[in-house]
Amino acid sequence: MSAETLILALVVVTALGFDFTNGFHDTGNAMATSIATGALKPRVAVALSAVLNLAGAFLSVAVALTVTNAVVHIQQKDGTPSPSLTADGGQQLLMLVLGGLIGAIVWNLLTWLLGLPSSSSHALFGGLIGAAIAALGWHGVNWVGDGTKLGGVVGKVILPAVLSPVVACIVAAAGTWMVYRIVLGVAARFTDNGFRWGQIGTASLVSLAHGTSDAQKTMGVITLALIASGHWHSTTSIPVWVKLACALAIATGTYLGGWRIIRTLGKGLVEIEPPQGMAAEASSAAVILASSHLGFALSTTHVATGSILGTGLGKPGAEVRWAVAGRMVMGWLLTLPAAAIVGAAMYGIGHVCGDVGGPVVDVAIMLGLAGYIYLRSRRSAVGAHNVNDEWEGMPASGAAVSAPELTSGGVA
Repeated sequence: MSAETLILALVVVTALGFDFTNGFHDTGNAMATSIATGALKPRVAVALSAVLNLAGAFLSVAVALTVTNAVVHIQQKDGTPSPSLTADGGQQLLMLVLGGLIGAIVWNLLTWLLGLPSSSSHALFGGLIGAAIAALGWHGVNWVGDGTKLGGVVGKVILPAVLSPVVACIVAAAGTWMVYRIVLGVAARFTDNGFRWGQIGTASLVSLAHGTSDAQKTMGVITLALIASGHWHSTTSIPVWVKLACALAIATGTYLGGWRIIRTLGKGLVEIEPPQGMAAEASSAAVILASSHLGFALSTTHVATGSILGTGLGKPGAEVRWAVAGRMVMGWLLTLPAAAIVGAAMYGIGHVCGDVGGPVVDVAIMLGLAGYIYLRSRRSAVGAHNVNDEWEGMPASGAAVSAPELTSGGVA
């Protein structure tokens, strides 16, 4: 096996590993509110989300093409491959992609350990940006597109990240306010079951939308690696086997649940009632589907969080836990630079260790860190049995920790 083939194989496997972490990291974006209100049982919710993620991955390739073209300069303005990335047969770009993926996986696992809903999308882009800077310098990143319109990292990643939670919050707040006005004076026992049934539909739509957005980011990364190795030559289409593999990986990860993050979204921000849950999910689905259609690499975590906060603002008398929201926003701000640092470090280690040893060492480091984080998470396990426990107070051994524990570095 040649060095290039080995690196390509490691990149594809690592990319599918990222897709897997993306699945369980983001299950809560679709299902946390349905689980919190009792609209769906926890295991049923994650199974439904997995099936719909699988289906959604085949609906569009716009986001995948954004990943392929918008972050790293892989081609010149005339469409020909960049000489700086093809001089060594594409091995440099493969090492770049591998470093970026490892940066994303490490950040995903760390934030999952902390029960912190952060963006898998931004972790991926951060890892790729850091590895690209380490490999090519600052000019290796496509910051603003081709100059004719705003694109690249700023237009396709950063601006949607800033605007999407705000838009989702406003839409959800307005929807929640309207719902409570409509049912004003009607006893909750007559309306809640109806809203719970509605939540099943809206949560399903969010899962479908998540598949159209997040599974495709990994499709774009694998296509980038195939282009680097000469196995694919189009930046406007995705191989069928890549679509299928990524869809299966994210669906499998989704089925595992990601209970730590589901708990934070479902119980930590707002005490959600069925009308709020339906409003939050409908708002999230609308924003995610619109952005996927436009090719924006949106963070479903940002959208879901904005929607849940909006339901707290839209319901009269609802309590929003701003301290928890503040910690989440801090995590969002750290995601790009933190993943970039890890991505750059992994590229540097791989480059120093050589064509064959480098990628092997990088993957070994990633597996070691992943194993440590998993073992650390077992000290305070969260699962279907305790995901809906009351947020305040210290639970029994083996359950999630409370909000105050998160402030002191505990896990949930």
